[in-house]
Amino acid sequence: MLETIIIFYSIYTFMKVYISVMQIGYINEEKRKTPVLMSADKYLTAGNYAVANGKLELVSTLVDYLVFIWWVFTGFAWLSSMITIEGNIMYAVAFLFGFILVNYIIGLPFELYQKFKIDEAFGFNKMTPKMYVIDTLKSSALFIVLGGAIFALLAWIIGNYESWWLWGFIAMFSVAILANVLAPTFMAIFNKFSPLEEGELKEKISAMMDKVGLENDGIFVMDASKRDSRLNAFFGGLGKSKRVVLFDTLLEKLNTKELLAVLGHELGHYTHGDIWKNIGLMGLLLFIAFYLFGHLPDALFTQMGVIPEAGVQIAMLMLLLPLLSFVFTPFMSAVSRHNEYAADEFGSEMGGKENLVSALMKLVTENKSFPKSHPLVIFFYYTHPPVLERLKELGFDASNTIVGEEVIEEPGLSKDGIFAHMDKSDH
Repeated sequence: MLETIIIFYSIYTFMKVYISVMQIGYINEEKRKTPVLMSADKYLTAGNYAVANGKLELVSTLVDYLVFIWWVFTGFAWLSSMITIEGNIMYAVAFLFGFILVNYIIGLPFELYQKFKIDEAFGFNKMTPKMYVIDTLKSSALFIVLGGAIFALLAWIIGNYESWWLWGFIAMFSVAILANVLAPTFMAIFNKFSPLEEGELKEKISAMMDKVGLENDGIFVMDASKRDSRLNAFFGGLGKSKRVVLFDTLLEKLNTKELLAVLGHELGHYTHGDIWKNIGLMGLLLFIAFYLFGHLPDALFTQMGVIPEAGVQIAMLMLLLPLLSFVFTPFMSAVSRHNEYAADEFGSEMGGKENLVSALMKLVTENKSFPKSHPLVIFFYYTHPPVLERLKELGFDASNTIVGEEVIEEPGLSKDGIFAHMDKSDH
């Protein structure tokens, strides 16, 4: 059984490496061609940023594979021998904290290089080392409290129910939904939220929310600029009562009409029930994961030199979850891209097509999002359609873009600026 899992994980790693190599080569070639959506220097910078991230991800993937091999052959047995705490639940919690700590230490150099080398070199990172340490201490304390409680709950379920995978799924799915609701509260631990000042923007955001049947639970500005220069915004809450959070960087770069068009896109997701669709897909993935990994044979753990107690079983689930997620990623990404097109249409109706186009172009430039990607990357990872396709769907031909700080005026389109939507792909 162990050999089978290693083969599947090896295939998964090879595919990730292959996709990364193809993406790096593709962007290296495309960044030297005629620029689209942005000036030549910004186009080259965006390409270099994408390549730098791709190379880091490639190295990270290879290290993750070596770490996986170490865990299944030696790591689990080593960690088990290091923990002498008695009691099934306490032992499981200690084992899982140890498992996560080892992975965190191994991944820390990549996180630091991303933030303080790559992001800083390209003008994104605004965080000081002191701020990073403080944030890390806060997040660690929060994780110890909440994570410890969740681990203890799962360990108790495993120890008391034969069909623990089912009850474990129900527990974790409930936690995931609760986390979505409480996300703005947790973010307040790290960021300062200030009410949006009275004026035209606040009134029009409230009017848009009323139009789609949402209750305004407050419109806030978050001081994101003290950590990062990228633009973003989001709605908090799962019910009809929504809190709107705008990054101060977004307010600085977009005008009122563009902001309303972007928020109209987000309201489109609510109107179409996309949030619940995403939760349903996440629930399906969790259910399959708990079912599959909850039925791993004891012989597998024997091969690894450990007893299949609660902590080891949960850690194994965490170790193998990326493999299963990768299999489901193309399907989930395709559904998400379909939803984004529909939300764009809704946003253009709410805030004006020309304003959404202008906003998207600005966001692409400000977030240094290279507008092209290899088809494999789009197929597997893009939760949002490529920006060129989104613009085309909105009636904007990128081939008519002036390479500079403006765009050629199309029928019905303004030339207020260049675009890039905050809902770009994660890649």
